[in-house]
Amino acid sequence: MGALKCIVVFYLCAALALSICPESSAKWPGLDPTNWHVHVVNGFGGQRALVVHCWSDLDDLGTHTLYPGGDFNWHFHVNLPGTTRFTCDFNADKQHALFDVFWKESKHMWLRTRCDWKACFWIAKDDGIYLKNIPASRDELIHPWET
Repeated sequence: MGALKCIVVFYLCAALALSICPESSAKWPGLDPTNWHVHVVNGFGGQRALVVHCWSDLDDLGTHTLYPGGDFNWHFHVNLPGTTRFTCDFNADKQHALFDVFWKESKHMWLRTRCDWKACFWIAKDDGIYLKNIPASRDELIHPWET
Protein backbone atom coordinates (compact mmCIF):
# COMPACT_ATOMS: atom_id res chain seq x y z
CA MET A 1 0.00 0.00 0.00
CA GLY A 2 2.96 2.35 0.68
CA ALA A 3 4.18 2.05 -2.94
CA LEU A 4 0.75 3.03 -4.29
CA LYS A 5 0.68 6.08 -2.03
CA CYS A 6 4.11 7.15 -3.33
CA ILE A 7 2.96 6.78 -6.95
CA VAL A 8 -0.16 8.87 -6.31
CA VAL A 9 1.89 11.60 -4.60
CA PHE A 10 4.39 11.57 -7.49
CA TYR A 11 1.66 12.05 -10.12
CA LEU A 12 -0.03 14.80 -8.10
CA CYS A 13 3.30 16.65 -7.77
CA ALA A 14 3.99 16.23 -11.51
CA ALA A 15 0.54 17.57 -12.40
CA LEU A 16 1.01 20.56 -10.13
CA ALA A 17 4.44 21.32 -11.60
CA LEU A 18 3.09 21.12 -15.16
CA SER A 19 0.16 23.39 -14.37
CA ILE A 20 2.38 26.17 -13.03
CA CYS A 21 4.12 26.83 -16.37
CA PRO A 22 1.83 28.26 -19.12
CA GLU A 23 3.74 26.48 -21.88
CA SER A 24 3.09 23.13 -20.17
CA SER A 25 -0.65 23.54 -20.69
CA ALA A 26 -0.06 23.34 -24.45
CA LYS A 27 1.26 19.79 -23.93
CA TRP A 28 -1.18 18.88 -21.15
CA PRO A 29 -4.42 20.72 -22.12
CA GLY A 30 -6.41 19.77 -19.02
CA LEU A 31 -3.81 21.28 -16.69
CA ASP A 32 -4.53 24.93 -17.47
CA PRO A 33 -5.05 26.87 -14.22
CA THR A 34 -6.00 30.07 -16.07
CA ASN A 35 -9.30 31.74 -15.24
CA TRP A 36 -10.20 32.65 -18.84
CA HIS A 37 -12.49 35.57 -19.71
CA VAL A 38 -14.26 36.01 -23.04
CA HIS A 39 -15.83 39.35 -24.00
CA VAL A 40 -18.19 40.04 -26.89
CA VAL A 41 -18.39 43.78 -27.55
CA ASN A 42 -20.65 45.85 -29.79
CA GLY A 43 -18.21 48.20 -31.54
CA PHE A 44 -20.75 49.56 -34.03
CA GLY A 45 -21.28 53.26 -34.41
CA GLY A 46 -24.72 54.83 -34.13
CA GLN A 47 -27.52 52.85 -32.54
CA ARG A 48 -26.95 49.52 -34.30
CA ALA A 49 -27.72 46.54 -32.06
CA LEU A 50 -25.78 43.28 -31.98
CA VAL A 51 -27.58 40.06 -31.06
CA VAL A 52 -25.28 37.30 -29.87
CA HIS A 53 -25.95 33.74 -28.70
CA CYS A 54 -23.03 31.81 -27.14
CA TRP A 55 -22.72 28.23 -25.89
CA SER A 56 -20.40 25.33 -25.12
CA ASP A 57 -21.06 21.60 -24.94
CA LEU A 58 -22.13 22.04 -21.31
CA ASP A 59 -23.47 25.60 -21.06
CA ASP A 60 -25.91 27.68 -23.07
CA LEU A 61 -25.09 31.29 -22.17
CA GLY A 62 -28.29 32.57 -23.77
CA THR A 63 -29.09 35.24 -26.33
CA HIS A 64 -28.05 38.82 -25.57
CA THR A 65 -28.80 42.10 -27.31
CA LEU A 66 -25.90 44.51 -27.06
CA TYR A 67 -26.14 48.17 -27.94
CA PRO A 68 -23.06 50.19 -29.00
CA GLY A 69 -20.41 49.87 -26.31
CA GLY A 70 -22.22 46.91 -24.72
CA ASP A 71 -20.12 44.01 -23.44
CA PHE A 72 -21.35 40.46 -22.78
CA ASN A 73 -18.69 38.42 -20.97
CA TRP A 74 -18.13 35.25 -18.99
CA HIS A 75 -15.27 33.42 -17.32
CA PHE A 76 -14.33 29.77 -16.93
CA HIS A 77 -11.54 27.25 -16.49
CA VAL A 78 -10.62 24.73 -19.17
CA ASN A 79 -12.02 21.27 -18.40
CA LEU A 80 -9.70 18.42 -17.45
CA PRO A 81 -9.71 16.68 -20.86
CA GLY A 82 -8.81 20.06 -22.41
CA THR A 83 -11.83 20.10 -24.74
CA THR A 84 -13.42 23.38 -23.64
CA ARG A 85 -14.85 25.26 -26.62
CA PHE A 86 -17.26 28.19 -26.82
CA THR A 87 -19.14 29.14 -29.99
CA CYS A 88 -21.06 32.34 -30.70
CA ASP A 89 -23.64 33.27 -33.31
CA PHE A 90 -23.46 37.01 -34.13
CA ASN A 91 -26.34 38.83 -35.86
CA ALA A 92 -26.69 42.49 -36.81
CA ASP A 93 -29.38 43.59 -39.25
CA LYS A 94 -28.92 41.19 -42.20
CA GLN A 95 -25.34 40.31 -41.36
CA HIS A 96 -24.30 37.10 -39.66
CA ALA A 97 -21.21 35.28 -38.32
CA LEU A 98 -20.92 31.95 -36.51
CA PHE A 99 -17.60 30.71 -35.11
CA ASP A 100 -15.69 29.48 -32.07
CA VAL A 101 -14.62 32.31 -29.76
CA PHE A 102 -12.57 30.06 -27.47
CA TRP A 103 -10.89 26.70 -27.91
CA LYS A 104 -8.09 25.07 -26.01
CA GLU A 105 -5.06 24.97 -28.26
CA SER A 106 -2.76 21.98 -28.01
CA LYS A 107 -0.17 22.71 -30.71
CA HIS A 108 -0.31 26.40 -31.55
CA MET A 109 -0.68 29.47 -29.37
CA TRP A 110 -2.46 31.77 -31.82
CA LEU A 111 -5.49 32.49 -29.61
CA ARG A 112 -3.65 32.42 -26.30
CA THR A 113 -1.04 34.95 -27.36
CA ARG A 114 -3.61 37.38 -28.77
CA CYS A 115 -5.69 37.04 -25.62
CA ASP A 116 -2.58 37.58 -23.48
CA TRP A 117 -3.17 34.18 -21.82
CA LYS A 118 -6.31 35.30 -19.99
CA ALA A 119 -8.90 37.50 -21.77
CA CYS A 120 -10.28 37.37 -25.32
CA PHE A 121 -12.09 40.43 -26.69
CA TRP A 122 -14.25 39.84 -29.78
CA ILE A 123 -15.49 43.15 -31.19
CA ALA A 124 -18.26 43.52 -33.77
CA LYS A 125 -17.58 46.34 -36.25
CA ASP A 126 -19.14 47.42 -39.53
CA ASP A 127 -16.97 45.13 -41.68
CA GLY A 128 -16.84 42.06 -39.42
CA ILE A 129 -15.73 40.58 -36.11
CA TYR A 130 -12.32 41.53 -34.74
CA LEU A 131 -10.18 39.94 -32.08
CA LYS A 132 -8.17 42.33 -29.92
CA ASN A 133 -4.49 41.43 -30.09
CA ILE A 134 -3.66 42.59 -26.56
CA PRO A 135 0.17 42.39 -26.75
CA ALA A 136 0.19 44.31 -30.08
CA SER A 137 -2.52 46.78 -28.93
CA ARG A 138 -4.57 46.41 -32.11
CA ASP A 139 -7.81 44.87 -33.33
CA GLU A 140 -7.47 42.22 -36.07
CA LEU A 141 -10.28 41.42 -38.51
CA ILE A 142 -10.86 37.68 -38.12
CA HIS A 143 -14.38 37.04 -39.51
CA PRO A 144 -15.95 39.28 -42.16
CA TRP A 145 -19.72 39.43 -42.01
CA GLU A 146 -21.74 36.98 -44.08
CA THR A 147 -24.88 38.34 -45.73
